[in-house]
Amino acid sequence: MNKMLISEDLLDFLKAVSSENRLKMFLLFADGRERTVNEVTQLMNLGQSTVSEQLKVLRKAGLLRARKEGKEVYYLPDRTSVIARLEKLTETLKSCC
Repeated sequence: MNKMLISEDLLDFLKAVSSENRLKMFLLFADGRERTVNEVTQLMNLGQSTVSEQLKVLRKAGLLRARKEGKEVYYLPDRTSVIARLEKLTETLKSCC
């Protein structure tokens, strides 16, 4: 697919969901609950720095939002953004294929 047809935000979205670990991490939020880095670290059985980096990728891709409360950062799914990117992907695929 010609890169010119795909926006940067859609590329970020596709890169984020192309990783099995990031996809598993994102699915931890399927219940709509917010979670801290420490909670995700325990659930994923990964190091904190790895989890932080992967959450950053998911956030940049529009799959998660974050809010800071004191020293804790809480992540939660960004359903509006995910739906918008899926709609954009659908339109892109309809126009090219």
